[in-house]
Amino acid sequence: MLFHDKIFLFAYLPLVLLGFFLLKDKYRFIFLIISGYIFYAAWNLKFSPLIIFSILINYLFSKKIINRDDKDKKTILISAIIFNILYLGFFKYSDFFINNINFLFSSNIKPLNLPFPLALSFVTFQTIAFLCDCYENNIKNLNLKRYALFIIFFPQLIAGPIVRYNQMISQFEEGKNLNFIFKNICIGLIILSIGIIKKVFIADNLSIVTDQVFTDTTSLSFVDCWLGSLCFTFQIYFDFSGYIDMATGIALLFNIRLPQNFDSPFKATGIINFWQRWHITLTHFLTTYLYGPLLKSFQNINFFNSMIATLIVFLIAGLWHGPSWTYVIFGAMHGFGLIVNHTFKRIFDIKLNQFFSQALTFVYVNFTFIFFRADSVEQASFIIKKMLDFRSINKLEYISINLSIVVIMAFIFSIIICFVLKNTNWLISKLSLNKLLD
Repeated sequence: MLFHDKIFLFAYLPLVLLGFFLLKDKYRFIFLIISGYIFYAAWNLKFSPLIIFSILINYLFSKKIINRDDKDKKTILISAIIFNILYLGFFKYSDFFINNINFLFSSNIKPLNLPFPLALSFVTFQTIAFLCDCYENNIKNLNLKRYALFIIFFPQLIAGPIVRYNQMISQFEEGKNLNFIFKNICIGLIILSIGIIKKVFIADNLSIVTDQVFTDTTSLSFVDCWLGSLCFTFQIYFDFSGYIDMATGIALLFNIRLPQNFDSPFKATGIINFWQRWHITLTHFLTTYLYGPLLKSFQNINFFNSMIATLIVFLIAGLWHGPSWTYVIFGAMHGFGLIVNHTFKRIFDIKLNQFFSQALTFVYVNFTFIFFRADSVEQASFIIKKMLDFRSINKLEYISINLSIVVIMAFIFSIIICFVLKNTNWLISKLSLNKLLD
């Protein structure tokens, strides 16, 4: 099920909400756990036990970490992290490594062709953060019921945001008055509607152009390539942020506030600022659980080593997005962009014009997303080469792809929403303060 599917919106969600509000508090945890499992199993019933296995194993790891206070505590944490990485790697990266081994050694190992379990990438990062919190003695009153709900709460199960245990469980256990419940339901329905519009009207229509450009590159013109790349940059933003809006709105129906994950990223004035605005919970995870420990592992902590750590972290982040060298290059380009941004700020005490900074950042990000969407490095390189061939502007080959009125409107709305209007989080804060909803 997807959040914008009719079955989800008009059958699953209303039934879960009805059960949630009719049941007594002591039964709500179990009900939401079962509901989350049903949501997960709807993807593939055959592989749905994988999430249960992950929950049980990691719960046992967490209890062992919490109950130890000796040198073995760190060993258990490392073992737990390795287990989760291998668990993710087995399903997501087996064929990637097999194909690369075949290429390097001219071998003929058959790919496993394993299905990739739903949400495993997000669950892995969320679980690692949880295990580290256990190690730091930040987790209190842990039991299997609370931990299972933390992992399988369906609004943020598939695409995030990446949440923290204490942040979520405290909300499930605190009391709510009727005024607060009514306000959150009203706000939740508005945000859910905005997310559906972002996904269905904007992202899905922009994908029509994107698919044309990235399916057949043989006859593309300069304008086609620019239009296709821009459509995908807007598409991935509205697809992802729309899904996050839907998740945020649905969670509010249950009186749960998810953390902010986007803050008008295309208004960023540099790559540093971009990652402070784009997928904010991922940035926090990378900074806290990858960059920090990696930097501390160096003998000398200096600017050069911090930039090396930044590049390594974003190479890992790129690969985390998908088992392909195009994703690794995507991560490398963002790592390189951050290094240049940090170096420029360190050397030059210059404040660039805001419009110029935003335009430069957006164009660079747009180029990185070409690798994110392309089927191969060769395809991405071909499209970029076309985009940089300014001599072809004088030719009569302008737009060869099909454009409908709806697609053109979606593209125009994308520009207005991304560069002019306020974002969803601003709207939530305004609605939360609105006395009319009290």
